[in-house]
Amino acid sequence: MDGPVETNSKLRIAVLIFPMFIATLSLLTSIYNGYLNNKFVELIQFNVTRGEYMRTCKDIIDAYFQIKLKTSLLASNSGASVETREAEAANAVSHFAALGTYLANLQNEAARARYSRLSQELTKVVAAARTTTPVDIDKLFAPADEMFAGMNDDCIKTANSKL
Repeated sequence: MDGPVETNSKLRIAVLIFPMFIATLSLLTSIYNGYLNNKFVELIQFNVTRGEYMRTCKDIIDAYFQIKLKTSLLASNSGASVETREAEAANAVSHFAALGTYLANLQNEAARARYSRLSQELTKVVAAARTTTPVDIDKLFAPADEMFAGMNDDCIKTANSKL
């Protein structure tokens, strides 16, 4: 007589424990799914920020070489009026400074200071270009080129960064 009652008791215990086991597995699965969703959102946010930073890096590189071109034209004293070329070069520096400020806001304080010094240096270069010979333009840009290389290195670090 003990056999059927004991089997019946074990069956009741199994019927009670099995749903609790399934509920526990479901809870653990839900927690893990929440964790994965959170990581996915972080990954998307990181990649969006990184992508925006890289687009701005591309734009600032273009702006820098536009400044070099316009400054070289200013030094050559040919073509359009000197005032027009000077205004175009100054406008290119302003565009570069705006992009640099945007990039600096995504960096630390040291980078902000470096980017500001580079913009100031480019302003000096454009001001001095009017009285510089085309042969000496590269010498005029030497300090700015060195600072720009540092900015470009920041872009490369961000491009190679991973979450």
